[in-house]
Amino acid sequence: MHVPIEGAQQLLMSHIKVLCVENRPEHMGALKYMLETAGYEVTSATTGDQALRLLTTLDVDGVLLEYDLPDAAGSAVRAEMKRIKPDVPVLLFAGAGSQTPFLLRFLDGYLQSPARLESDLRDLDGQ
Repeated sequence: MHVPIEGAQQLLMSHIKVLCVENRPEHMGALKYMLETAGYEVTSATTGDQALRLLTTLDVDGVLLEYDLPDAAGSAVRAEMKRIKPDVPVLLFAGAGSQTPFLLRFLDGYLQSPARLESDLRDLDGQ
């Protein structure tokens, strides 16, 4: 079976699962749409507690986590997520806005090639 390059990448990405945590429904809809359009399987949560429960029960490849949650600070939720599943990348962000496409590209780049992205970040850091 021959799969075109675009189809192969879409097929590969369809297996990448992202937990998206955002407490505002209007922002969640946009984030979920952008991630699904990029080929990700998205599970959404609106509170830190819900996100932690989902993280313990689901197999996810990455987390996009809003900082300002109604029940906890995103930094505390992130720390607990890293305790539960230290190898799952968690990208903490503060509100959806003009920076959102950049954040999603960053998450996408990391999930597609974490070793390369870490190397690029070390290069940027001068290390």
